[in-house]
Amino acid sequence: MFTKAPRGTKDITPAEVYKWHYVESKIHQVCDVFGYKEIRVPVFEHTELYERGVGDTSDVVQKEMYTFEDKGGRSITLRPEGTAGVVRAYLENNLYAEAAPAKLYYNLSCYRYEKPQAGRLREFHQFGIEAFGSASPQMDAEIISLAKVFFETLKFDNLGIFINSVGCPKCRPAYHEKLIEYFTDYKDKLCSTCLSRLDKNPMRIIDCKNPVCKEIGHKAPMIIDEQCEECNEHFDNVKSLMDAMGISYGIDPTIVRGLDYYTTTVFEIKSDNMVIAGGGRYNHLVEELGGPSIPGIGFGLGLERLIMALESRNLFPQKPSGADLYISSIGDNAAIYAQKLAFELRKEGIRCEKDLVGRSVKAQMKYADKIGARFVIVLGDDEINSGSAKLKNMETGEQTDVTLNDLSSQLKNYL
Repeated sequence: MFTKAPRGTKDITPAEVYKWHYVESKIHQVCDVFGYKEIRVPVFEHTELYERGVGDTSDVVQKEMYTFEDKGGRSITLRPEGTAGVVRAYLENNLYAEAAPAKLYYNLSCYRYEKPQAGRLREFHQFGIEAFGSASPQMDAEIISLAKVFFETLKFDNLGIFINSVGCPKCRPAYHEKLIEYFTDYKDKLCSTCLSRLDKNPMRIIDCKNPVCKEIGHKAPMIIDEQCEECNEHFDNVKSLMDAMGISYGIDPTIVRGLDYYTTTVFEIKSDNMVIAGGGRYNHLVEELGGPSIPGIGFGLGLERLIMALESRNLFPQKPSGADLYISSIGDNAAIYAQKLAFELRKEGIRCEKDLVGRSVKAQMKYADKIGARFVIVLGDDEINSGSAKLKNMETGEQTDVTLNDLSSQLKNYL
């Protein structure tokens, strides 16, 4: 018998799941306000989708994907991120034929084989936004503003928004040549991963977390100083729109993001120097995956890391009570009546619990307190015959007479 979950996975128990419900409710709330519709995609895709979409020079494809061969001999991969699968669904379901822009969001599980650590698991959950069909800097500004509002809804403070531009296929080749020339002088100091990136995607070296590579990368030429006029104009417009909305931001030329598909605008959001969200524009990904030339932009964040950040700041609301009402019963007749009454109250939307294991009245009251019931009534033959009972407020101890055949409407006045 297996008694432990696989390494890098974590159970979400009933004691913790209210935190997830809280965050998910804010996701739905903010996305609805901004006009984004939920999309749900399969947990696995053909491996080629990620090799073409995420990029074969990214760490995700090179080191971290859960890839296997199915019984039909097809190479299948558990999704390591959300964007590629959403683009595939956008194309397969002809969503590009509908009114543009298509504004989508998702909340799904992802899988990466990497060393488990705090806030980073092998099975993790990702909230993401994707918008297709607009190359306008206004779309960039809306995406960033949505992320800002989402975190403010969760009562985050000390938010830092950092933006950069990583150029486009027109200006990036010449920039890559400059990077190759620069990093070649440090070949003997670069880590093995960065050496493999040198010829294929040298810009990723700037994003390396190895301290030596990071220091070398900080002194490298930056794309923001080398990009074409069109990219400069787009980036200037994004900044102007951010200014117009009153959104403070910083420019960080070292932001390149970890996936190969980004073009022009990229951004990260930090709280207390921890990156809690990141994304950017990918104007050629739809075309790369076999679709028409349609620009896209989005961002993603890990819910595990977000929940850790909320916990450390004591930003979760009080844990909800376990029940609105606990019905304690004395004797067989009262137990049957309590079953009937609980059923009627539940149909009215009242969270109601009763004894199901034959506890004594004293044990029932302890159980009601343990589950956090807000109110309790005790039913015996006298209460059933009279049609009335005492409703006890478990927080204050105050008791009120209530009529059993009208208990639902009376309870709703207190809840």
